[in-house]
Amino acid sequence: MTLLLFLLILSLLVFVHEFGHFIMAKKAGILVEEFGFGLPPRIWGKKVGETTYSINALPIGGFVKLYGEDGEKREEIKEIKKIKMKNEKIKIIGRAFYEKSIPRRISVILAGVTMNFLLAILVFSVVYYVSGIPTRTGNIKVVGLVEGSPAEIAGIEVDDEILALNEEKLNKVENFIDLTKSMAGRVISLEIKRAKAHPCQPDQPVFGGAVGPNFQANCRNGNLLLSLIPRENPPEGEGPLGVIISDVEMKRYSPWLMFYYGIREGLKESFSWGKTIFVSLAGMVSGLLKGQVPRDVAGPIGIYQATGMVAQSGFLAILQFLGILSINLAIINILPFPALDGGRLLFLGVEAFAGRKITPKIEAAVNSLGMVFLLLLALLITINDLARIFNANQILEKLFNISR
Repeated sequence: MTLLLFLLILSLLVFVHEFGHFIMAKKAGILVEEFGFGLPPRIWGKKVGETTYSINALPIGGFVKLYGEDGEKREEIKEIKKIKMKNEKIKIIGRAFYEKSIPRRISVILAGVTMNFLLAILVFSVVYYVSGIPTRTGNIKVVGLVEGSPAEIAGIEVDDEILALNEEKLNKVENFIDLTKSMAGRVISLEIKRAKAHPCQPDQPVFGGAVGPNFQANCRNGNLLLSLIPRENPPEGEGPLGVIISDVEMKRYSPWLMFYYGIREGLKESFSWGKTIFVSLAGMVSGLLKGQVPRDVAGPIGIYQATGMVAQSGFLAILQFLGILSINLAIINILPFPALDGGRLLFLGVEAFAGRKITPKIEAAVNSLGMVFLLLLALLITINDLARIFNANQILEKLFNISR
């Protein structure tokens, strides 16, 4: 099931991308020779009008074959122009990709990336429409605790509401985080509102006393007062208190408002992930220039593994994962690197600046070099995925045994 889901997600992402190229090419008057689902070899194909629609053996995405896409049809078109107008082949004159204006070619290239962004916005919008709209409540609620952390030792529990820190009222998570960091290593007092039964409720006896070597608990206005010391050097990924908090709740509104809010949140989520992925890619490129192999990047094997884990969380988690991957595909494709859509845009920029088209052989050679580099990078990432999933020593041992 994980394999089927992985192939479905990957196919949908690439198919949507190629469908964008297909639609915009048709609109631009470019001859689309073939629009295929999956990758060759071809299993089935049918020509409808001037375009062949095919289903191919490898169920991974799809492709669009545009006439004269790489400028390789120039000599053929010159020959066709010599043929009399009554010949039907004359219909393809002016319909090669390279013959179109730069703005039209740009629109075709950008259409794939645009479709991936639209897909992400759609799936994120559906997620928010179903699960609810994140709304700030002005209340800081505990949603998780780290085992052995100061917060757990002090007696803080999940679903507690943190009202104040050292008598300073709190209504934003950011304020709480800043205050705890600034007070690291010193005793702080938290006023806690607890919904379930506790000793500070009016019908319970008032108490005060130690609950640990450095932690005190008292009452105020029916709420708990807990004293604790934020850590100065917490473990990586943890805060000074080791508590997971939120001031946001998922709220529901009328269907029409949910539709509007869902799209709004879908847009925000898409741009947020876009920024995050772009910054991560910039860091990866910077590392590559320094000779560092990317370690926090997942290749096909890593994505396959992640798909299995996400699937366990349900349909909405799968949709969100699809949206993130779609944004990722869009940003990677728009990078100004040969063999990617961004590389083709770069060539168009050079063409516009130079005032003449680039020689097809040169463009093809540069794209081929870019593809070799991308394949080598994918291989390195795949090796890293394997090393992360399995013990590196076990892999080396297996290779050694095979070689013997």
